[in-house]
Formats: sequence, C-alpha cells, structure tokens
Amino acid sequence: SIPANKTMCTTSLTTCEWKKVFYEKMEVAKPADSWELIMDPNLKLNELAPGWKQYLEQHASGRFHCSWCWHTWQSTHVVILFHMYLDREQRAGSVRMRVFKQLCHECGTARLDASSMLEENIESLVDNLITSLREQCYEEDGGQYRIHVASRPDAGPHRPEFCEACQEGVVHWKPSEKLLEEEATTCAFSGACKPSAREGSGYSFFSRRWCLFGAALCLLVVSLQFCRSSAFL
Repeated sequence: SIPANKTMCTTSLTTCEWKKVFYEKMEVAKPADSWELIMDPNLKLNELAPGWKQYLEQHASGRFHCSWCWHTWQSTHVVILFHMYLDREQRAGSVRMRVFKQLCHECGTARLDASSMLEENIESLVDNLITSLREQCYEEDGGQYRIHVASRPDAGPHRPEFCEACQEGVVHWKPSEKLLEEEATTCAFSGACKPSAREGSGYSFFSRRWCLFGAALCLLVVSLQFCRSSAFL
C-alpha cells in the first residue's frame, strides 16, 4: 500500500496529480521498493550527483496559465527533466522532477508560470518515466516509450524566447519536427529530395527536343517543295 505520508499533498493540484499517479504505478511496478517524487525547480540538465541517472521528456503537452493577465495557452513543447536514484541496499529510490515553464505570450510578464497537464497526459508521461527507471536504475527492459502524449492540437509554433528550457540551452523538438529537420539535412547534402525538379527538367528537355525535331521536319518539307518548284521552272 501507499505510505500515509505520500497520500497527503499540500502543494498545487498538478503536483498532487503527478505524485498520485507516480506512487500508484510504482506500487505495481516495484512493490518491494519505496520511491518518492520531489518537485525541484532548480534541477539542471546534465548536472548529476554521483549515482544519479537522468531522463528528459522533450515533447510533453501542457496548458499554461498566466496569473497576471489570466491568459491560458496550450503547448506541445513542454520539457520535463527527471533525475533518478536507487539505493539498492535500502530498497529506496528518489525522483527529482522539474517542469520547465513558459512566459505569457500576451503580457510578456517576467513571471514564469508552471504548467498544468491533462490527466491522461500525466499517465503517459509517468509510464515513460517508469520505463526509464527500469532501464537505468534496475537494468531491465523497460518496454516502449509512449511518444505521442499530446491530446490537444498545438496552439501555434514554438517561441524559444518565451521558453525557460530554450533559454537554458535545452534542445528540444517534437518528433515530427525532428524528421523534417533530418529530411532537410539529407536534401541539403545529397540533393535526393528534388525529384519533381528533375522530372520537370526531363519533361522540358524532351519537349524541347520534339519541338526542334518538328521544326527541322517543317524546314525539310519546305525545302522539298522549293526544289520541286525550281525543277518545274
């Protein structure tokens, strides 16, 4: 069962949801071990204490709320950083978590407000976290990661100047954007992505050749007629 101190939550609703889902799923995944989830807004990418592991979620979906102008917006570019540690002797583990924030697009307030996640997204993201825990802390086959966790369409293009993760140098993108980026890079170096241009060039070449052939044929006919007229004269 879940320890009593883990059932109480005095922070935000989103934090309570994260802890509730995490503890319930870890009770199923690793019932013999005790795990805790701690929100740490000061967590840094690739700055790990000895023995700690890292997992970065780069394409989460979340809703942001500005406490100044009450503007809300949806983003599928939410970045979440996890640091994980398992003490095998004590059979106790700890996860520190940071959700990178975004500035309000409307009022540009300097305050970075935390995001709130839809419950089904939290379920998917915790599944990804546990998959990483199994792989890195328990050296098990964690299974498959759930990539498409967004349940609502993105409100618009990502704006790095408003993103806390981008400002701290965390490179992140959606899978579709990565594929487009790789495709563009391949095209730039190999020129393999220009079939339409090549086909168009071929079509123009053959059309030009047929035009020249037709023109030569017409000249030949005119010449023959001229020669006949000269012979009769």
